[in-house]
Amino acid sequence: MDTGSIAWGLTATALVLFMTPGVAFFYGGLVKAKSVISMMMMSFGALGLISVLWILYGFNMSAVNGPTEFAGNPFSDFGLGKLAMGETGSIDLLGATYGATFAIITVALISGAVADRAKFGSWMIFAGIWATLVYFPVAAWVWGGGWIMKLGETLGLGDIAVIDYAGGTAVHINAGAAALALALVLGKRVGFQKGITKPHNVPLVLIGASILWFGWFGFNAGAEWLNGLENVGIIVVNTLGATAAAILGWMLVEKFKDGKATSVGAASGAVAGLVAITPACANLEPGWALLLGAVAGAVCALAVELKFKFGFDDSLDVVGIHLVGGVIGTLYLGFFAIGTGLLTGGDLSQLLVQAIAAFAVLAYSFVVAYVLGFAIEKTIGFRIKNEDELAGIDTSVHGEEGYALERV
Repeated sequence: MDTGSIAWGLTATALVLFMTPGVAFFYGGLVKAKSVISMMMMSFGALGLISVLWILYGFNMSAVNGPTEFAGNPFSDFGLGKLAMGETGSIDLLGATYGATFAIITVALISGAVADRAKFGSWMIFAGIWATLVYFPVAAWVWGGGWIMKLGETLGLGDIAVIDYAGGTAVHINAGAAALALALVLGKRVGFQKGITKPHNVPLVLIGASILWFGWFGFNAGAEWLNGLENVGIIVVNTLGATAAAILGWMLVEKFKDGKATSVGAASGAVAGLVAITPACANLEPGWALLLGAVAGAVCALAVELKFKFGFDDSLDVVGIHLVGGVIGTLYLGFFAIGTGLLTGGDLSQLLVQAIAAFAVLAYSFVVAYVLGFAIEKTIGFRIKNEDELAGIDTSVHGEEGYALERV
């Protein structure tokens, strides 16, 4: 492999790793000032724990020998010693590290649904078990030779295969479904209602969204280091265009609905666009990517209100943005994927496999997360006491304050 491709692989790995602190900033700014440490620590806790688990056995689980296998053998190369000693060990380890960054951020995304009320130790237990039972196997299904990757072949659909270039199913639908499950298990925050809390630090939200958009070029185009950068042009223009269009779509809905377009709405729209283009970045013409972004931004702006209608407290809209946006981006390919979409030269086959993959991952992640969260809540407890929530989770759980300001 040429040194330029390797250099891009290293750069993309660093970009995607930087996205998890971006999530921490984005989520941290959205919560109240008494919860910012707790919120950011959930991302940093995931960064530490999932990195270790991936090196020990997660990478081994993320590839299978055929579509009938659930996951790879976690002990086939425990600690990656064999991989390191192989003839292409350096390149293989770089690929493994790149994969780790996806596992890390997927887990971190879930935390936004339980802001202000989750015990840190219980969250860490959930994160480790959920990654083992859900993310690592689903990564194998989607990218590691598993049943989703081979679905078109299994159904006898010829060259049709599930398209999920960078993680619409494995990352966003996966995290969004788990977030919904945990929101239901932990219940509503004290006094839950529309407008319960305002973002305590809007500049922090915008910084986080900017880091995410910056890192997302590595997220979407990073795997091209293994492909000679052949498709990098269409990936980066689609990542730019869909995100920009989603900002406009979200702000337009805000303007019509509430009379004002907000900076938090613009940041949320950017994330919605990034989510939606993730599975589709390499398989849409740029014009269709712009439409996808606009649709995702507008629909997600409406979807975040569903928690008030249906009564589940998804604190930071992981469901409304990541689950809904991930489903939109995944199904959109069934209509507009280059050459195989229903409206771009294909038939219903692409839409069929996209839908099966999306809803299978959604159902599996939701069920496992709900059972796991319920078990933790009924044993060691997952939710903090109401009085600790009101007093501030930062001091009660971590003994720290986000802003130790003293009067002079």
